[in-house]
Formats: sequence, structure tokens, C-alpha cells
Amino acid sequence: MKNLILFIALCIGFNAFSQIFEPVKWETSVEKVSDSEYKLVTKASIDAGWHLYSQNVPEDGPIPTTFTFDNADGGIEMLGSTIEDEGHTVDDPVFEMEITYFENHATFKQKIKLLESKSTVNGTVEFMVCDDKRCLPPTEVDLVFSLNETSATEKINITGIIDNDAVNNALYGMVPENIELAASTEVEKKSLWTIFGLGFLGGLLALLTPCVFPMIPLTVSFFTKSSGQSKSSGVGKALLYGFFILLVYLILSIPFHLLDSVNPDILNEISTNVWLNVIFFAIFVFFAFSFFGYYELTLPASWTTKTTQGENTGGVIGVFFMALTLAIVSFSCTGPILGSLLAGSLTADGGAWQLTAGMAGFGVSLGLPFALFAMFPNMMNALPKSGGWLNTTKVILGFLELALAFKFLSNADLVKHWGLLKIEPFLILWIIIFGGLAIYLFGKIKFPHDALIKKLSFSRISGGILVAAFTIYLVSGFRVNKETNTFTSLTLLSGLAPPVGYSWLYPSASTNNLKTFKDLKEGMAYAKQVNKPIMIDFTGYACVNCRKMEEHIWPLEKIDNYLRNEYVLISLYVDDKKDLPADEKVEVNRVNGGKRLLKNYGHKWANFQTQFFKSNSQPYYVLLNSEGNKVLTEPVGYTPDEDEYAKFLEHGLEIFKKHRINKFSLD
Repeated sequence: MKNLILFIALCIGFNAFSQIFEPVKWETSVEKVSDSEYKLVTKASIDAGWHLYSQNVPEDGPIPTTFTFDNADGGIEMLGSTIEDEGHTVDDPVFEMEITYFENHATFKQKIKLLESKSTVNGTVEFMVCDDKRCLPPTEVDLVFSLNETSATEKINITGIIDNDAVNNALYGMVPENIELAASTEVEKKSLWTIFGLGFLGGLLALLTPCVFPMIPLTVSFFTKSSGQSKSSGVGKALLYGFFILLVYLILSIPFHLLDSVNPDILNEISTNVWLNVIFFAIFVFFAFSFFGYYELTLPASWTTKTTQGENTGGVIGVFFMALTLAIVSFSCTGPILGSLLAGSLTADGGAWQLTAGMAGFGVSLGLPFALFAMFPNMMNALPKSGGWLNTTKVILGFLELALAFKFLSNADLVKHWGLLKIEPFLILWIIIFGGLAIYLFGKIKFPHDALIKKLSFSRISGGILVAAFTIYLVSGFRVNKETNTFTSLTLLSGLAPPVGYSWLYPSASTNNLKTFKDLKEGMAYAKQVNKPIMIDFTGYACVNCRKMEEHIWPLEKIDNYLRNEYVLISLYVDDKKDLPADEKVEVNRVNGGKRLLKNYGHKWANFQTQFFKSNSQPYYVLLNSEGNKVLTEPVGYTPDEDEYAKFLEHGLEIFKKHRINKFSLD
């Protein structure tokens, strides 16, 4: 019960994502004990009505306050654990346990010993706060402790005022006020209806699995034939059941809205995090072999037991728990599909709302049959009987999951520049996977739960032919494009395969061998020298739509001419994990409040995009004059239409030439 209450409390906070709360302010200082020993002091100022939790919290309670200190170089030794003030210990009615928390202020001290000369020590505090109405999610704040003699007792206000102009001038050579914006700089987001449709298709796939399909007639019969109720009452409950299925999946997307509102870059950071992509790869491989039938994915049995007990409540609450039970017991089939939806949304440019749209499509697709067949029970006679085809569908999904797994491994490889999964091995792996799927459909491979095939059906033969044709299409990706001296880009693999220039045999340092700058100041200096307008390309190594634009729109003749001859191209990768030089690792203000420490080039360019252009989606194309102080036309995002993108580039060039003529006339 306490977990449910906690979840509801968090959801209240999640729904308030339009307002960013910062109820705790942190400041640091240092107390010198001896020449080599210091106490790192962290003080928290807590707004009235809010509670900051202790470092020591029982299991299943709120997130404890946790301190970590950077000792990557082995330069410090921790002496004991972090000591905290005495807080208030109460029997918390929400969490139903004894909890210690702090009000108004709290002080934490960590004693260290220096093993080598250092001027600062960096740390991080993760904490959770609640008031009487809401709990905020765990938040991390970077801490910096100065060990200099002159400032050993000086407070360093982590949330103090940062001189944006000084930071921006140092990093980018200009400030936002230097740039004259176009009439509007808002990017057009990818249609949520498209994402809804993809989620709907995912739900249809889930319906055609052994975990869900047999439940349709059983559940509909329960609602329409239950004793003691009218037909209209049964239909009403079935409609409510379908609605609650949708609600369950919508609730799953709520946490991501808070993450997106607290830090607009966080979903991009999650999607491009190297080790998270490696974990996604391992999970998808695990999902694939589950679909193959080697083991079953199940959530804890206690969850099913509790939700089944809730069904006995009756009325609306009972129907809700029935929907929740379906979501839990069908997890072995729906989990991998939802995992694909989640991972795909994180790499898209619409963040949490795209995830919600996808979840809505999935929930509608999954819940609609239960409501529809309850209203028109005779339609169930048209449903095919359960049989071996359900397991075949599941195995096909296993092959697709296995193929997608290598997409995530490719993301990590691109970001870290490992050079392991370049275009050649990626295509070979996909050829093996889809070749294996074709062989399976032709009945030459058998998995644990497959029934004996006496005769191939028309659907298996036609499906096998289609997959075999796709495999041949993959092989055609090894054709060499003589104009770009790279392998041929495959349209159907846009955003899935690595860029064709990321190759062992035909490497290309830039897209389509275009002259591309990856440093802002260097590119702008060149633009001034040659007196050409600039196109800033905010992109990412793991950005799906960026790859689609670069491989299928940029090579088109009239687009290529603009980029090759008329513009100076500056590509800034917001997911580049390469460390920044020490003098550029600075703290900056976020555009929506709060602060962040720039650690790598991805942080630097993402901060540039949000600070100067109030956008955080990729791809994002900004056209500037040669001095870099005027936006020529409204920036655009993903624009797969050749004519529309050409019009964008042409319009920017016309404005640049017009202003250049006017400037010469004035001179």
C-alpha cells in the first residue's frame, strides 16, 4: 500500500511539470583540520514546508540524501562516512515507517585526507524532497569545494549567479544578444499522430501474441455473460476495462514528463548515454531469446496476486485491477514491444510527449478489441482460432528485436568512436538475422514452442519471400556510390544503420565528402574569410532523423549544390562524449532554471543550442550570415521533403545576398 501511495504522490508531482520547483539551495565550504586533512562542509537551505530526507532511510522509503566525491585520480582518501545534523524522526503516515528528515536547514560534513596537492574537490549530492502535497523526484546537484588557503572558510554558493555573457563569450565567442533572430525560431515538432500510429501498430502486434490473443474471448465472455447483471451493464464494464488498459499505459509515461521539464536535455542524454545503449542492446537480445521461446519474461508473482485480489473489490475499482492484471500477466509479450517504443521515443525529437503519444496508441490498440467485441459479440466468430500461428508471430518479433539490438550497440559505437560496428559488420549481421528469419518462415528452423509443420501455409511462404527480398536489398548496400566514394545508402535503413561514411573499406570523415567544420569558432572564421553564409547543423551521432537527412536529403542534386558551394557547414554533435578541456568545464545557467556543469563537447553544443536558439531537438538547422550575427530565416528541424528543404536553403541564401548588396550600397 505504501508503494502505491508513494507512486500516486510522485504522479502528482509529475503532473505539475509546467512549474519547476527548487526548494533546496546548496552551498559548500571547507574546514582545515591539518596540512593534509580537511572537512568538506555542505549546507542545505530548505524552503518552508519542504522536508529533505536523511542519508539513512529504511528500504521502500523515500530516496535518501547521498553524497559522492570525485576520487578518479586517487588524490584523496575518505576518512569515515559523511556526518549529518540531527534531524526530526517521525512515523511518516505516507510511507508508513519511521523516517528522519530535515526542515529549514541541514549540514553535512565529510572528512578527507589529501594524498597529493589539490586546489578543489568535486562532489555530487543526490536528494529527494517532499512537502505535504507532493514529492519531487531524485535530483542531483554538483558540488565544488575549494581547498585554497585564502578561501578555505569561504562559502561557495553552488546556486549563485553565473555571468552568462562571460561564459558564452569564452565558449562561443559571442552572446545571444549579438544574434538578430528571424521572425520565429520555434522548430516544428514531429507529428504526435505519427508516433500514436506507430504505438497503435505495436499494440496490434501485441494482440497477435499468445499472451494476449486468447484473453480476448475469455474476458469479453466474462463481461457479457456474468450473472446478475444486464447486457448494457456488461458492455459498460467492458468499455471501462478498455479505457483502464489505455490509462495503465499512459501512467507509465508520466515520469518522463518531469524529467523533460527539469532538464530539457535529459532525454537526449539518456538516449545517447553510451552504457545505457549497451544495456539496451543486452536487454533487446534478452527479449529476443524470450520471444524465441527459450525462457519466459514475468513480473513478480506477488504483483499478479495483489492485482487479482483487487479484482474482488468489484465496481469500477475491480475493473481497473482487471486491466492492471492483464498488463502484468501479458508482460512477457508486451514488455519487449514497450521497450522498443520507449527506446525509440527517447531517441526521437519530441521527448516525453512522443512517448505519451506512443503509449496512448499502444493502449488504444490493446484495449479496443475488448470494448468492441463486448458491444458486438457476434464479431468474435470472425476471429481466427488460437494456434501455432501465435507462436510464429512471437518468433518473428524475436528476430526483429535481435535486429534492433544492434541499432543500440551501433549508437554506443558511434558516440564513443570504438570503430567496432561500422557499416560493413552491421549490414552483415542484419543479413544473417533476416536471412535466418526467411529460413525460419520456410520451415527450416524450429524453436522450442513451434508445432510440427506438415505443410507451409500461403502466409508463411509469401512472408518468407518478402523477407528474402529484403535480405537481398540489404546485400545491395555493399554497392559503391562512385560520386561519394562510399557504399550506397539504403533508404529503408535510414537512422538504423551507421552512416555509410563510417566504414572500414570506404571511410569518409564528413557526410557526402562535404567540407564540414565541427568547431563553431573555426567554422565562423572560415565563413568570414570566404564571405559565405553559415548553416549550423545541430546533430547527433545517435540521432535517427539526422542520419535520414544526411544520407537521403543532403545528397540530392539541388540540396548538395547549396551545401557544397553556397554555405559553410558547421556540424555540432550534441551527444559527443569527448571531454572538454579543463578551462571549458564550467557551470552554466539552464534556460528553464537551474544550472549544469559542462563536461563534454555534447554538453557544450547542447547548451549553445538552448541558450542561443531556445531549442533542444535534433536535427536543427540554423542559417546565419557570414559574421554569425543574424539568423537569415526561421530555423527548421527534420524536413524530409526535398522541395521544402531546398526552399529553406534558397530563402536563406536570397536574404544573405540581399543584405550583402545593401551593405555594399551603404558603404
